[in-house]
Order: sequence, then C-alpha cells, then structure tokens
Amino acid sequence: MRIDLHAHSAISDGTDTPAELVAEALRAGLDVVALTDHDTFDGLPEALAAGESLGVRVVPGVELSTEVAGRSVHLLGYGCHTDDPALLTELALIRRGRDGRIPAMLAILAELGMPLDPAVLARVSGSATSIGRPHLADALVVQGYVADRTEAFDRLLADDGPAFVPRYAAPLEPAIRLIHAAGGVAVLAHPWGRVSREVLPEHYLGALARDHGLDGIEVDHNDHDRATRASLREVARRHGLLATGSSDYHGTGKRDHGLGVNTTSQQVLAEIDARIARRGGH
Repeated sequence: MRIDLHAHSAISDGTDTPAELVAEALRAGLDVVALTDHDTFDGLPEALAAGESLGVRVVPGVELSTEVAGRSVHLLGYGCHTDDPALLTELALIRRGRDGRIPAMLAILAELGMPLDPAVLARVSGSATSIGRPHLADALVVQGYVADRTEAFDRLLADDGPAFVPRYAAPLEPAIRLIHAAGGVAVLAHPWGRVSREVLPEHYLGALARDHGLDGIEVDHNDHDRATRASLREVARRHGLLATGSSDYHGTGKRDHGLGVNTTSQQVLAEIDARIARRGGH
C-alpha cells in the first residue's frame, strides 16, 4: 500500500483542484493521499467525493501555520472535525494574517521595481481561500520578474528576503491542543527543514511529545537529506513519535515534490487511524 500524507490543492497554494489532485494520486500509484491545505478545510468535500469515485482513500487533513520563537513551524492535523469551533476560529485568524500582509508586500515589490498587476494576482490565486507568498511568486513568474517559485522565494519572499512581511501564526503548543480537541492527530511537517530546524531541537521535540502529546514528525521529506532523515528517525524512536513520509505536493508549484516521492508505512497510518478513532475524530 502506497500512502502520501501531505499534499496541497489550489484551495491553498497548490495548482491542482482537489479532484485533480486525487486523480493525480491515482496516476502516481497511491492508495491513500491526505489533503492538507494550508489553514483551511475547504477543499475536503471535493477531494473526498473524488476519492470515493476513483477508489483512492483521502485522509482529511490541514496544515496549520504555527510559530516558535518567531520562526515558522508547520503542523499537520489529521482527522479533525471540520466544524470544530475553536479550530475554525484559529484557522480564520491565521488566514486573515496571510491576507493582511499582502498589501505591504505588494508595496515593497513595487518599490523594488516589480509591481504586480492585480488581475494577474487574482488569476494565479484562483480558488484559494487566502492569498499567500506562493501566489505572489506565481505572479512574479507570470510578469517575467523571476523564472520560478524557487527564485522568487530565494531572491525576494523568504523569511529573510527583502519583500518579507511577518504575519500572525498560531503558537505551536496550543495548536497541538486544538488539533487534539478536534479529534485529530498532530504531526510536525518537515521539522528539520531550513526554516524551523533551529527552534525544534531534539530536546524540544521530546518535550512536545511528553508534555503536549505531539503524535509524530514528518521524517521522509524532500527538505531533509539522508543524514537528517536518519537522525529524525532515531529522534522519533527515542521519544515515541510516529515517523511519517510525504511528498508535500503542490502540483507545478514544487516540481521536485511529485506525489509519492516519499511515503508513510501502512503500520503508521493504522496507528494514526487508531488515535483518531480514540479521540472521536473523522
């Protein structure tokens, strides 16, 4: 069984509709795919319907934007009740933070000689529930300022880039509690990628597992090299954390993150399912 537990649709910053994503999962030979759009559940009904039709199991998920010591940390939630009031309130607050910084970032880009046409930005953001940096990157590509998203982030939009503007993100520890209260399982996405590694050392990951019930960490991810994956697998073993693997698929937005490039074991998915069932989630 081939299982990919981290993928994005055009409802956040991917390029496929939710149904197209599920169809692509089938073409990639996946049996199970999780839709984990950033800070929204809005794509799940379409994805679940497509999964029923195509015979691909869709795990309902979300990727929360959280922070530790001012650094961006992404938290995957699986099986949450999508009508949980506290979680929905926090997701709306995070999305408002995304939207709220866009005018300031547009102003900076204009000052840098790269004004973006509002019509282009609207077109590339499409059905997304909020506009984020990847949409700015896509608009920069369309208008010929950069070659691709990677260049846009490397030159302009990364956390240390000249056009970066901070925004609200949920504190990590309360976000774990929100996921659990909504019946879900909480897994840190790409914890030792270049943005979050400094604020997620092993002793803190252990404390998150011990004191806050963190369920797992994403080990096999393209932001982790072979040595990092081996180290994280040992961290997971020592602290009783589930070790997942995922593509972090964004369609054409991340060309080296094809569906199924990293996968999760059937045993780990079975434990995720069991924890969701115990907590009363979906």
